Amino acid sequence: MSLSIRNQLPGTVTAITTGEAMAAVKIRLDGGQDLTSAITAEAVEELGLAAGSAVNALVKSTEVSLATGAVEGLSIRNRLPGTVAAIAAGAAMASVKVTVEGGELTAAITKDAVSDLDLTAGSDVTALIKSTEVSLATA
Repeated sequence: MSLSIRNQLPGTVTAITTGEAMAAVKIRLDGGQDLTSAITAEAVEELGLAAGSAVNALVKSTEVSLATGAVEGLSIRNRLPGTVAAIAAGAAMASVKVTVEGGELTAAITKDAVSDLDLTAGSDVTALIKSTEVSLATA
C-alpha cells in the first residue's frame, strides 16, 4: 500500500498501556528516539501489537510543529531534536524538511512561521508531535 503521509518512521514497540478505550503505545524509533502514539485499544488488538512489534509511526506533515528554543510546559509528548535540511516556501505555506537521528521529517507550516522563527537550512529545531496524531502501521 502506498500512502501520501510523508512522515513514516520505523521503530519497535517498547511498552503498551491500555485503558478502557485508548492505549498509549511507546515506540523506540530506529534512530534511537522515543515516540508515543495514542490509539484505540481496539487498534492495538487488531494490529496484534506487543512489546517487540515492528511498526511504522505515521505522521501527517501538517501535524508537525517546530520550535527553535527550549520546549517546556507543554503537554506534547513527542519532541524530536533535529536540523533544518531544506525549506520550500510558497505564498502562504512552507514545507520544512528536518533531519532527525535516523531519518527525516517534513513539517508543513506557514510562511510567516518560517520568517518569525528565522528558519534557514542548518537551523536547530525541535519537532513537536502530539501523541494523538501518531498513527501506527505494522511493518
